[in-house]
Amino acid sequence: MAKEVTGSGRRSEQIETLRAADHDRQQIADQLKVALDEGRLSLHEYDDRVAGAYAARTYAELLVLVQDLPRPGLNATEVRARRTADARRESRRIPVALLVLWTIWASLAAVNLVVYALVRKTVNYYVYPWPAWMLVPGAALTAVTIGVQVIRHQQRRY
Repeated sequence: MAKEVTGSGRRSEQIETLRAADHDRQQIADQLKVALDEGRLSLHEYDDRVAGAYAARTYAELLVLVQDLPRPGLNATEVRARRTADARRESRRIPVALLVLWTIWASLAAVNLVVYALVRKTVNYYVYPWPAWMLVPGAALTAVTIGVQVIRHQQRRY
């Protein structure tokens, strides 16, 4: 519900400022009922929030009612596991600068290999395998990438 919507001829506006429909109010009420059944809300809280849901005019007023609740069916262990998995995934991501360097190296290596293959195919004598020298910057780039990942892993532990 929090993405931008653009209308024809109108400037873009946040979806939270749009008016909610009866179906939207019913969905929020259903989500609150699930939270009550799971024991996340007391009966008094549930009554207050459902009344607020049916009185809400915009999506923003509806979203406030469920912002502190996880999606239905999730328990604390699953939420914690997802956060841990997201943190691991984020720590394994390679920084953009290294991705650019890897892309440059791979394109240069590919060009060198293609030129070498064409030269080797067109001449009848021994051709020095110069693309092997591309392994040197590749090894250096590998070492830098591993070093960055190790440093990021150590920083995450502290």
